[in-house]
Amino acid sequence: MLKKSFYIVILSLFAMTSCYTYRDKNLLQTSNSLPQYDSVAFKAYHLRPNDAIIYRIISVDESAKIFGGANNLGTGFGGQNMITYRIYQDGTIDIPYIKKIKIGGMTLPDAEKEIQRRVRAMIPDATVKIALADNNYYTIGDLGNNEHYIYKDRMNIFQALAQTGMMPVVGDRKHIKILRQQPDGSSKIIEFDIRPKSVINSEYYYIYPNDVIYVRRDPNSFYKVQNFTATLGLVTSTFNFLATILLFNK
Repeated sequence: MLKKSFYIVILSLFAMTSCYTYRDKNLLQTSNSLPQYDSVAFKAYHLRPNDAIIYRIISVDESAKIFGGANNLGTGFGGQNMITYRIYQDGTIDIPYIKKIKIGGMTLPDAEKEIQRRVRAMIPDATVKIALADNNYYTIGDLGNNEHYIYKDRMNIFQALAQTGMMPVVGDRKHIKILRQQPDGSSKIIEFDIRPKSVINSEYYYIYPNDVIYVRRDPNSFYKVQNFTATLGLVTSTFNFLATILLFNK
């Protein structure tokens, strides 16, 4: 009876466990059995209330310093003395010696032109450069709970995953979720399968400031092993354990 139970346990283990397959985990697949997403045009990020910007004024005029941005002697947007300007609920920012400038709803290039137009009323040769001060996205779940910097324009989901160290094998690739802020201040959850190649240039492809990427653990991961070697190890360990029990019962 004990031997019969032994064989039942071994067969049950084989039935319950399986290895991950190419279709389960690989990216950029062309299989028709996976979701197919439509290509959409890239939508530039539009500034919204509570966004913070930093800006730099390039000018030979020393009076440019009064506006609070980095002057032409600076090396970029970095530095301990850099001042950020947060966008108010009415879409405006306050820059020293300039009346409120409305940039809410604008793209970064358009906002840059508007600020430059206002600054040039006082410093004709001024060139203005701006950037988001809080240009980050966040990861939670099996990607780890971290904050990451969006280091380039049009950063995509694959670059974001590479920056986080890529998701583990047990990460659920079928149900990636992104919590994304909308222009009206509300939040929207978008969910997609990252495995099909059609993700490229879809609405899920690009990462935007303040995105929260959530990757949950695959619900089936408890019964999965990563490869045949792991399966063999599991069965061998179980066999040794049950063999020990049989030996003691004798």
